[in-house]
Amino acid sequence: MSTVTLAGTGTLTRLALRRDRLMIPLWALVTGGMVASGASSLEGLYDTAAARAEVAASMTANSSMRALYGPVFDDSVGGLVAWRFGTFAAVLAAVASLIVVVRHTREEEETGRQEMLSAGAVGRRAPLTAALLAALAVNTAVALIVTAGLAGQGTAGALALGLAIGGTGMVFATTAALAAQLTESARLAKGLTAAALGLAFALRAAGDSGTADGSSLLTWLSPVGWAENVRAFAGERWWVLLLTAGAILIQTAAAYALTARRDVGASFLATRPGPAEGRLGSAGALAWRLQRGALLGWSLGFLLGGLVFGGMVEGAADLVGDNEQAREIFERMGGQSALTDAFLATMVSLFGMIAALFAVGSVLRAHGEETSGRAEPLLANALGRLRWAAGHLVIAFGGSALILLLAGLGLTLSYGRDPAPILGAALAQLPAVWTLAGLAVLLWGAAPKAATAAWGMAGLCLALGWIGPALDLPQEALNLSPFTHLPKLPGPEPTWPPILLLTTVAMTLTTTGLARLRRRDLLT
Repeated sequence: MSTVTLAGTGTLTRLALRRDRLMIPLWALVTGGMVASGASSLEGLYDTAAARAEVAASMTANSSMRALYGPVFDDSVGGLVAWRFGTFAAVLAAVASLIVVVRHTREEEETGRQEMLSAGAVGRRAPLTAALLAALAVNTAVALIVTAGLAGQGTAGALALGLAIGGTGMVFATTAALAAQLTESARLAKGLTAAALGLAFALRAAGDSGTADGSSLLTWLSPVGWAENVRAFAGERWWVLLLTAGAILIQTAAAYALTARRDVGASFLATRPGPAEGRLGSAGALAWRLQRGALLGWSLGFLLGGLVFGGMVEGAADLVGDNEQAREIFERMGGQSALTDAFLATMVSLFGMIAALFAVGSVLRAHGEETSGRAEPLLANALGRLRWAAGHLVIAFGGSALILLLAGLGLTLSYGRDPAPILGAALAQLPAVWTLAGLAVLLWGAAPKAATAAWGMAGLCLALGWIGPALDLPQEALNLSPFTHLPKLPGPEPTWPPILLLTTVAMTLTTTGLARLRRRDLLT
């Protein structure tokens, strides 16, 4: 590789790190800190060797729990931390990596900024290299935090877990780099990489549900499964990291080869030119055309997710019934004394928190139309801002209701229970979902340059709801999430005041944001 093609890499790397000076440290602290703090939490829950051995045996014996977290390879505190938090930390590192890489490659080209930068002394491969170095900074920080935080449980195990998590992040950073060369849209590049990550998680879950030692072929086909099979704190398999390194090198080489064969802004999977099909005579029809692919993908994912989790209900309930510590975690997450209802409430709440990501992303799609300049020609005609925004908001608010209904339908079909309680529980998540969507509308309307901060709030709520109870966080911290205040259904009769209050908050945030949008200047 010629040094000329890397000219300007240092400058672009410093620019990328400066632009992500808040995101990278915060994501690293949240992901690494979650794993590091898990030791004290699990040590408090399982304070004797006998208790740890019991939970390790029961978790490994249950296919439902293996599908969620993988098998427990060792009953030490470090081994339980690797089991409970390792997979999800690897997924979080992968998500951060794909966002960083696409942001500094395809998104720069899509907005035209890369063409301006390339007019200077910038080599062809410099932007891609800078993006990968920024992703490396995220994953190195996560690995260091995990290693330092768990060193007291065993230096070798802590280092192995840190490398496994950071290495998984870099695998999907290079996957994102490859997707950025193939597609013309940053949104599609993120979608393809996220789909690859979802497939990797599903392969790992399917493999682990069938075997208790991580030896399934499906597990070995998944980079997430490789992180698990490093076996941190359980006789480390250092050679598994060679698979991770090999995938990184192969995908990086492919991305470099592709970037050398295309022009800035071009792609290998070019968008098919017109003529446009169907009717685009209204702002709502245009919003539907722009977002229908994403809505279809989310709908299919939620339906399949409901089918998968519905099949796990009986196994999870049997497991929790045999373990007092696990019972306490599920009751705190689900809020019900009936363990089956507690598990269902936990899964429905998880779907709600993930649906908030869809709602926020759908709102911010309109923000992206504004910042890219595509909204300005529309609004220069006889189209008001509110009517233009309403097309996207209908999809954000209505689409989130649709995907939650599909998740509830999947749970019902797989579990075989009366659909009304589960579908009602799914719809009960909407006030919290809409509150976060309303926050995104408010930020877009009042402070458009800070609109992407809505992602941070949605991610925080997901972390608090899914990881917070296992970390035994104080109730004051959990109360930061609107999902904490919802009734935990299915179970007893719903309590309506929090539902009505959150719905009112969502409406207030949305109307305030639209009022500010109507009065401010457009971004260009």
